[in-house]
Amino acid sequence: MAVSANRLELLQIADAVAREKVIDREIVLAAMADAIQKAARSRYGTESNIRADINPKTGEIRLQRLLEVVEKAEDYSTQIPLELARDRNPDAALGDFIADPLPPMDFGRIAAQSAKQVIVQKVREAERDRQFDEFKDRTGEIVNGTVKRVEYGNVIVDLGRGEGIIRRDEMIPRENVRYGDRVRAYVYDVRREQRGPQIFLSRTHPQFMVKLFTMEVPEIYDGIIQVKSVARDPGSRAKIAVISNDSSIDPVGACVGMRGSRVQAVVGELQGEKIDIIPWSQDPATFVVNALQPAEVAKVVLDEDAERIEVVVPDEQLSLAIGRRGQNVRLASQLTGWDIDIMTEAEESERRQKEFNERTNLFMDSLDVDEMVGQVLASEGFAAVEELAYVDLDEISSIDGFDEETAQEIQQRAREFLERLEAEMDEKRKALGVQDELREIDGITAQMMVALGEDGIKTIEDFAGCAADDLVGWTERKNGETKKFEGLFSKFDVSRVEAEQMIVQARLSAGWITQEDLAKGTEEEVTEAEAEQEA
Repeated sequence: MAVSANRLELLQIADAVAREKVIDREIVLAAMADAIQKAARSRYGTESNIRADINPKTGEIRLQRLLEVVEKAEDYSTQIPLELARDRNPDAALGDFIADPLPPMDFGRIAAQSAKQVIVQKVREAERDRQFDEFKDRTGEIVNGTVKRVEYGNVIVDLGRGEGIIRRDEMIPRENVRYGDRVRAYVYDVRREQRGPQIFLSRTHPQFMVKLFTMEVPEIYDGIIQVKSVARDPGSRAKIAVISNDSSIDPVGACVGMRGSRVQAVVGELQGEKIDIIPWSQDPATFVVNALQPAEVAKVVLDEDAERIEVVVPDEQLSLAIGRRGQNVRLASQLTGWDIDIMTEAEESERRQKEFNERTNLFMDSLDVDEMVGQVLASEGFAAVEELAYVDLDEISSIDGFDEETAQEIQQRAREFLERLEAEMDEKRKALGVQDELREIDGITAQMMVALGEDGIKTIEDFAGCAADDLVGWTERKNGETKKFEGLFSKFDVSRVEAEQMIVQARLSAGWITQEDLAKGTEEEVTEAEAEQEA
């Protein structure tokens, strides 16, 4: 039988749409069948169960109404009695469906428009599924595309077989693009969406810079040089830390290239963003000093518990170390993961003098000694009465001008002072209603219990419910700035590890956990660590 012109045209349309949208021909034909079903329902009744099939070879359309076989029909548009069903099919049983052929239909204007909408919707859904499947595994890659349009600062990019979006905040500031411009971007996310773009691109993402260097520097591509961290102020300045796995290759020089050719290629792509290439170091102090380039650093002091580092620079280097609007120190902090405090040598000297005076006065008041003795103890590095009370006697007697008798007297006075202070604090602890059982926690003092009581923590169960952050404080990093929050024990010399041990002991005493739980947890941690090491 010859294929009619209308049927041939139907197949030609399906083929054309499939090629244009890069989707399977079967999906287009299925969308057309759905559209015909919808149009048929508008003619034969929306409650009817109508099925349309299109022959993929001939284009012939077959319309059928499916009727459910029931004992006694109540709605003849969807049901057929068992007796009548068996006249058509002797094997018909309750619950089966009988196909009732329908005559071919001519689409009216409204039906045709409705069918067109269904086809467009189905094809669009198939196209979006195809885009998602193609790009879902390309997260972390750089793609090239053409600007399709700009909407409210968001750039829609034609990727050939997909469409991506660079949101306004993912564009480099003051970067202007127009229709038809070629653009390169980093795929940072691909997610299935009902409408709008599904491929999310960025030109400000730190990994965009890493990928650009990977393209320009063969040693990075080959794994000889590693990029350890990146910090960017997009369009203005950036810092990138690199290390070489081959001692004969200078990682900084390799990234810069002959006469700066490699780094300039990246700078050009990033609209003139200045890039500092920093040698990475496992030693935090060295890494921070490198990251603050081009400023010169005179001294660094690390506080590993707080992940904070104090950097002392010559007075004339202060503005260079901080940078314009704090840019240099902010990028250095992001690059290293350390909170960086910068001060001049004059400021550090003033602070050291202030600390010296405070310690001198502390020893004078607590030990009942004159100013000269207090200054000597402070200059020898003693910072607290506890240090004098429990240090080896030799460390005190070895000070110039001190003999063993003097050392014994100083240590005795220090211990007596601490005993008086402990007694005073214990009275205050009792007045606050802090229970005696908290004294059984190793390392906890009456002063600490007073601090707990003032915060409403009075029982072993209250203390067991604390987190280490509650005791020693925590830091929050946002937009390159680090904010430190004090804990209940911040003024005491308690590390995070010691705080965690105190909490575990309290939970054991409260019966929340057992020694078996601790042993099991330790075994799991060891197993995880070994797995990570093998990976």
